[in-house]
Amino acid sequence: MSRKTVGLFAAILACYVLALFAHSSPDTFFYQIVSVIPLLLILALLFLQVDMLVAALAGGIMAMIIGGIGLSGANGIMMETVPKMLSNTVPIINSAIATAVFQAGGYTAALTLVRRAIGGRLEYVAAFIVILQAAATYMSGIGGGSAIVIAPLAFVALGANRYVIAGMSIAAAASFTTSPASLESSVISDLSKTPIAEYVAIMQPYWLLFVGIAIAIAFIGTLKMKVIFEAEEDEKFSSKTRGELWKLTLPAIFLLTAVIMGPTINQLLISSGLVKTAVFGPLMYTVITIFLIYLCSDLSLDDSVKAMVNGSNYILKCLFTVGLFLTFIYVIEKTGAFTTIASVVSLAPTALVVPVAVLIGFLIGVPAGAYVGSILTLVLPITVVLGFTPAQIGMVAIGVGFGSQLSLVNITMQALSAGFRIPIIQVSKGNMPFILGCLVLLLMISAFV
Repeated sequence: MSRKTVGLFAAILACYVLALFAHSSPDTFFYQIVSVIPLLLILALLFLQVDMLVAALAGGIMAMIIGGIGLSGANGIMMETVPKMLSNTVPIINSAIATAVFQAGGYTAALTLVRRAIGGRLEYVAAFIVILQAAATYMSGIGGGSAIVIAPLAFVALGANRYVIAGMSIAAAASFTTSPASLESSVISDLSKTPIAEYVAIMQPYWLLFVGIAIAIAFIGTLKMKVIFEAEEDEKFSSKTRGELWKLTLPAIFLLTAVIMGPTINQLLISSGLVKTAVFGPLMYTVITIFLIYLCSDLSLDDSVKAMVNGSNYILKCLFTVGLFLTFIYVIEKTGAFTTIASVVSLAPTALVVPVAVLIGFLIGVPAGAYVGSILTLVLPITVVLGFTPAQIGMVAIGVGFGSQLSLVNITMQALSAGFRIPIIQVSKGNMPFILGCLVLLLMISAFV
């Protein structure tokens, strides 16, 4: 056994000894300090590339000792958390359909068209992909559902381009934390008593700022790489005419349009009085996309449906894993760890209260960023008590969103990992310098908001 392993086990053992002492002295300052250690332990193990569930188990058991949480309590949390993750229907459906479109050749056909049209100038494609991600997330309110559809297209066009991945992550975080259709905006509206429309209007300049930065990262980074389209054109598509390629691309175009424009179309139809409820949703665009795959590609109707069903395997596995991970995160939350971290905000000097709140939101978002909306319910109450304005609360929300784009359990990150076919730890490490740069800018802005 190496010295590094021995040292790691010794450190974990020391943490458990502290947990035992904290359990015997609840409602003390010592207890509050020690309650944060399970989170730090999970973070340390994750960055040492220990399996995420092993890391969560180590921190979760420690939290159970600190908080006196029994197996029945932890079991109850698991039985609530895992089904909640698996009920995340839209990302599952989008992942399944996107895979079917991919197998039918829709994305490769789109790449071939782009290649013939602009040759090697794919920095423009990189920028456009980030714009698609921002628009889809802003209109649907779901970053993961959008990334699942767009990432395979980006991968076919650009490969595992770290600049595009970072741009998509930043655009997603800025979009779902300021979207008129997101859970995050609903939470902020409810806690701050601010109408969603007013909050969205206040945050639009900041959304546009960070989306612009995301586009610039993708454009300049791809331009700097200068290694695009070195591979030969796919033999299956090289002999096809432009018309045949457009036909193959139709399912992909329709799916992207449905994901991006669906909420807007529903709103227009409802406001015009033509319908009373949303009709342009997952069921409709699933049926239409599968039918388009059958009409426009060589896949039979049976094969199209099978491709969709098989496409759900990866995201279901990811959601199940995330549900188990979050079980232990919520066990840690029961000890008051997140409340302890958030309460540090009130100790900061007046001029730094908002930046400190943003920084703490970011730090909490890194380990627990699967559901940003649920984290906001833990972090934002202290900002309301301190009298933060809607813009200041929005800054904190964006901070949590940026933290989530380094999180190994975030659904958007999982979608990018799947779409670009790289380990999620590689996505996180690649995002880090760009996310930290945006965080610094956000901290500077929040000091003057």
